[in-house]
This record gives sequence, C-alpha cells and structure tokens, in this order.
Amino acid sequence: MTTTTPLGAEEQTASPAAPAGGRRPAPRRIRTGNGLVFVLPFLLVFGLFMVWPIVQGLWMSFTDSSLALRDTSFVGFDNYTEAFGDPDVWSSLGNTVFFTVVSSVPLVLVALAMALLVHSGLAGQWAWRLSFFAPYLLPVTVVTMIWTWLYQPELGMANQLLTTLGMEPVGWLSDESVAMWSVAALTVWWTVGFNFLLYLAALQSLPTTFDEAAALDGAGAWRRLWSVTLPQLRRTTGLVAMLQILASLKVFDQIYILTKGGPNGSTRPVLEYVYDVGFTGYRLGYASAISYLFFALIVVVSLVQLRLFRRED
Repeated sequence: MTTTTPLGAEEQTASPAAPAGGRRPAPRRIRTGNGLVFVLPFLLVFGLFMVWPIVQGLWMSFTDSSLALRDTSFVGFDNYTEAFGDPDVWSSLGNTVFFTVVSSVPLVLVALAMALLVHSGLAGQWAWRLSFFAPYLLPVTVVTMIWTWLYQPELGMANQLLTTLGMEPVGWLSDESVAMWSVAALTVWWTVGFNFLLYLAALQSLPTTFDEAAALDGAGAWRRLWSVTLPQLRRTTGLVAMLQILASLKVFDQIYILTKGGPNGSTRPVLEYVYDVGFTGYRLGYASAISYLFFALIVVVSLVQLRLFRRED
C-alpha cells in the first residue's frame, strides 16, 4: 500500500530543528563584497568621465575661466546674468527651437507613413526596409558632403530640377530664409530610418484581432487605420516624439559642417554658440554657464513630456 506525503512535509522534515528556547538561527547575511568588485570598474569609469566633468563644468560656470589666461577667479552668477542678457544666446535658442519644430514633426509623420507602407505587405519589403534605413548608417560627414553637392548653386541637383521645371534657382545654404529648412530636409532624410524601425516593430507586435473585427463590421481601410491602428500606436508615438525632440534640441554636427551657423547666424544653434564662445572666444566659464542653462531647459522639456505621457496613459 502506497502512502502519500502531505504537501510541505518534505520541507518540514528538511528544515533544521529549532534549538532549545524556540529561536531559529538568524539567516546568513548576504555578502555584497563580490558584487562591488564587479561594479567598481564601471563606477570608476562613470565617475571619471561623467560625474567629474559635470561637477567641474558647473564650478567653471561660476568663474572667469579662459583658455587665454592661467589664473581664474570666482565671479558668482555674473556669467548667468550675462547669458540672460546676451542677444546671441536668444537668437541661437530661437534657431534651435525652430529647427526642432520643422524637423521633429516630419520625422514622426514620415516615419509612421513609411512603416505603414512596409507593413501593408508591399512587394519587395527587404528593399524598402534597406532603402529607408540605410541613410541612418552613414556618418555625418558623408551625409553633409552628399547634400552639399545637392545644394550646390550652379551644378547641384536641386537647382537643376528647379530649372527644368522653369523655376528660379534657390540659394539653399546662402539664403537666410531657406538655410534652416535645407538643414531640416537633410536631417529628415538622414535620421528618419531609426524612427521607421521603431514604428515597424510596434506595428508587427500589434494584435490582429481588433483589425479583423473592425473589417467584419464593415470598416474600411482608412477607418481601421484611424480608429484601430493609430490608437494602439499612441505609446510608440510618444516615445518617438520624445526622443526626436531631445535629439533635435541637441543638434550640432550637421549644421556646423554644412553651414557653420551661417548665413549671418541664421542656422547657428545653441551648442554651436557654446562652441564658438568657449573655443573661439576662449571664454570657458561663460560657455559653461550657457551650456548649463540649456541643460536645465532640456530637463524641463523632458519632465513636461513625461508628465503629459503619463497623463495620457
């Protein structure tokens, strides 16, 4: 005859007997020394290349530190006061905000359209995916070289196309009213592939039951897209928008190589002005103050975005 052991009886028999007095032995302390040994190299590198530069830069913003002078003195908030009254700071900030608006909106909408096009089952999907994502793999110097030739006033393809259509050539990089739009077009072509991949991954993970149910109820393709697909992509759209706004606010490379802030400072962003003040004007303390004010602005924008997305969720 087979007997069954009550559930938990093995654990009870395996557990050590309590000593006299009814007290069980105290649990062993978890030793964290071994873990700290593995984490210590990362902490050292992080502190050396992240924490220390941040602290050093913050201290520098309260001094008159300069590349042309050895001696520095504490000036308090004078650099910050000067930054608030500097018209070049405000003009470069306006350029940065304008670039963020004109680049972020198409980078979200165009990426979504590209992902929907590929997800719809278009023939030759591998070719579409490659062509959409390939520009993102190019370094900034190659991208700016390509678009410099496209924007060339006399031989560039852009003006050649306008001439063929009977229109006047445009100074894509020399006209103050057009230069920032030219940089935005370059940025959209270059970086839209990353957002395209995020949207495509989100579309491929959506359940098909809702779309099928809407189709059975008689909803057309556009109605299903607007009422079923897009609402399910709300979180992905929020993520893409937040990443894109933060990336656009920190624009520097393509503008510096393509226009160097010209013409007449019409495309100069904040980070390029910080570079000009610090490494051309040798005023490291003042440049640090401007950079920390801009850093505070980015933190505020990030917190506002997170608050809005949480409220929507």
